[in-house]
Amino acid sequence: MTDSTPEPAPGAIRGDLTLRHPRPSDHPRLQEALADWWGGLGGEAGALQRQLLVPRLFLQHFAGTSFLVERPDRALHAFLIGFLSQTDPRTAYIHFVGVCPDGKRDGVGRALYERFFTLAREAGRSQVRCITSPNNRDSLAYHSRMGFRLEPGDREEDGVPVQTDYDGPGLDRVAFAREL
Repeated sequence: MTDSTPEPAPGAIRGDLTLRHPRPSDHPRLQEALADWWGGLGGEAGALQRQLLVPRLFLQHFAGTSFLVERPDRALHAFLIGFLSQTDPRTAYIHFVGVCPDGKRDGVGRALYERFFTLAREAGRSQVRCITSPNNRDSLAYHSRMGFRLEPGDREEDGVPVQTDYDGPGLDRVAFAREL
């Protein structure tokens, strides 16, 4: 973005980007992004773990509550996979969010979150929850800036409450909640 280009308002997507709901045919591009955009976090095992967290079924059954952002050349720029809880009528859940490395700090991540918050409010939800890995310091900082509070864990790691084995043996997570 040049100095003469105005910063989009919160929840707005830059004019050269296209926001839409994902389709199952977007799955291969999402899988590629999940392997590449995290700068090698967790090595090959980390890339595979991220890819397994976004199976095609999310694009088949939660497309209406998820978003994808494309550049003018149709390259994937960002995405948010989210859904409304079927168990807790107060809750919406952000499952996975990614912004391409050269798109970070351009406001698109915040815009996706704001869109999801609006969608959740319109559906009568009063809170949004999400999780991240304890070693994903960027995600921890980002969610704090976005107004999420850390939920209690069964231990602390560098001052962060961690839920041991949250997603299975050795798959510890940090849980967040944000009131709408």
